[in-house]
Amino acid sequence: MKGGPRYKVPLRRRREGKTNYRKRFALLLGGKTRMVFRKTNKYVLVQFIDFDLKGDRVVAAAHSRELVKLYGWKGSGKSTCAAYLTGFLAGARFLQKGGREAVLDLGLLKPSPGSRAFAALKGVLDAGVRVPHGEGVLPSPERIRCEHVAAYAAQLKQENPEAFKRLFSQLSSRIDPTELPKHFEEVLEKIKADYKAVLQAIPAESQAEEVTEE
Repeated sequence: MKGGPRYKVPLRRRREGKTNYRKRFALLLGGKTRMVFRKTNKYVLVQFIDFDLKGDRVVAAAHSRELVKLYGWKGSGKSTCAAYLTGFLAGARFLQKGGREAVLDLGLLKPSPGSRAFAALKGVLDAGVRVPHGEGVLPSPERIRCEHVAAYAAQLKQENPEAFKRLFSQLSSRIDPTELPKHFEEVLEKIKADYKAVLQAIPAESQAEEVTEE
């Protein structure tokens, strides 16, 4: 067992595997708001957080559960398209609070190009928030709209109805999986309508600009 006068007990969140303090310190040095992405077994969460000595302060946030309550989202709360919509909603709220730019904070999540984390980032970028990011990490427009899910569901429904019922039973109770891309656009338009004023005030070039990190 470790001990002695030079032994220090690691901080609690480090012991629990919740915080990488070296990475956190590096992010805080820039003094910018952090765009924090987190996921659970059922949902995704996007927050814009400012550092404060008394504790981190959440400037704006969005939870994929809100997509269901506020905008009638019928798809999965943890899918790529839900992550994009959650990011877009959080980005719009951040702009509404006067924010304009942030840095991405994935915590202990391992970056994977095209993942839900970067789908949420794409939503934030499209809302008009500037976030530095590397080239090629954002998912394709087809994946953001869940066209890959709709295409697979259509194919499976025709070729193997039993497998379709087994894999899409929960989703099919709410919406036809092949209608996901259309439903995605409808929900996105509802969000845009709610934040029309703030979204129109942001220059168009800031919505899709890619900045490569050095």
